[in-house]
Amino acid sequence: MTPKIQADSIAEQREIRQRQLIDAALSIALESGALNVTVSAVAQRAGMARSSIYEYFSSSADLIADLVLEELALYKERLMHAVKDSHDPYTYIELWISEALQYVVDGRHLLVKSLNSATVPDFRRDEISQGHRELMATISHPLLEMGLIDVRAAMSYLQNTIDAAAVRIESGNDSVLEIRNAQIYAIAGLRALAHDTATSLRPVEVL
Repeated sequence: MTPKIQADSIAEQREIRQRQLIDAALSIALESGALNVTVSAVAQRAGMARSSIYEYFSSSADLIADLVLEELALYKERLMHAVKDSHDPYTYIELWISEALQYVVDGRHLLVKSLNSATVPDFRRDEISQGHRELMATISHPLLEMGLIDVRAAMSYLQNTIDAAAVRIESGNDSVLEIRNAQIYAIAGLRALAHDTATSLRPVEVL
């Protein structure tokens, strides 16, 4: 066996073990919350020695940071899959809202809430912030296509609409109705903003 093959084998083994640890941490977070993701609990769930975890992660908080990044990537993938066949910006936003709230219906957002309540290491914060930016970037292009100038404000209004609908869904209201209402409300508001922007930019005729 050549050194190169041996090195590849070691790297693959490390990747497998790291995946086992992440999966173990994820199952604990889903069952009882991110605050229960400790080095001891993850080691026991993964069937590994407690000390061996430090070969892959500096702490349980470091491991949780990986869970946050994975969840952000999964959420982004779901959103992009939902809108992949859309070419009209308003249809795109409707589909985006539907998938974002379906995430709530599925209960997956509870994991996000739990992860957000946990402390992550300072050296991972920039990485996580970038993950959040990439997630929100999934709606920036259609908002620009609408002609909106202040895209950041529009994204904020849109997120507030989704948050309000999510609370109502969590409270037991009909999810289909809440998703549709959120779509109607958001699209009407975005159309009004786009119209106002177009009107304000229209050249004034001199008589």
